[in-house]
Amino acid sequence: MHIDILTLFPEMFHGVMESSILKKAKEKEQFSYQLVDFRNYSTHKHKKVDDYPYGGGAGMVLTPQPVFDAVEAVRKEKASQPRVVLLCPQGETYTQRKAEELAKEDHLIFICGHYEGYDERIRGHLVTDEISIGDYVLTGGELGAMVIIDSVVRLLPEALGNEESAQQDSFSTGLLEHPHYTRPSDFRGMKVPDVLLSGNHANIEAWRRKESLKRTAQRRPDLLENHELNEADKKILQEIKND
Repeated sequence: MHIDILTLFPEMFHGVMESSILKKAKEKEQFSYQLVDFRNYSTHKHKKVDDYPYGGGAGMVLTPQPVFDAVEAVRKEKASQPRVVLLCPQGETYTQRKAEELAKEDHLIFICGHYEGYDERIRGHLVTDEISIGDYVLTGGELGAMVIIDSVVRLLPEALGNEESAQQDSFSTGLLEHPHYTRPSDFRGMKVPDVLLSGNHANIEAWRRKESLKRTAQRRPDLLENHELNEADKKILQEIKND
């Protein structure tokens, strides 16, 4: 996978892209990335990338020319048909399912906006996906792009070292993940559940499934509405409700 990131503040990405899983995945050649300052594509004599909105109003709007030219330039470099992702509070709310979908692509382009917003022609004629990471407003799209890139790259083959880790994460199964414990088995009187020390893998899996369902029912019951439950799951949920 190759990722192009169009931003006015490329320095914001240096620490994130060169640390932890992203750094390791890049070293393993699971993905590559390029930071593109689209101000460099502005044809304005002062390299302006924004202007006042037609019709008046507060704030400045990103002009289409630098963004269009930057996207067209990186497309030519790869000679591909990439997914072009616009970070936008009006976009679809980001989910693990979307991360899994994007992880199948060979080329992603992220457009990180600033100021009041984008010229509508960017949204209407250039992008394939508009994504919001939540119902709140950030100064720009850079932080949202970092969140999405991290969640996508970790799904690439060998990025985590153990592929089961990603498969068992919260939301990957449609449910919240079960509790985790490690050594010591007794810490200040707080003990690890006996079943996890039993060595009985069937009982351990049954406990994990029950705890996953319990945690989801308590914290994110909305996730259960569209989750396919078998008869054993339904029985567990009824027992949890009765308790």
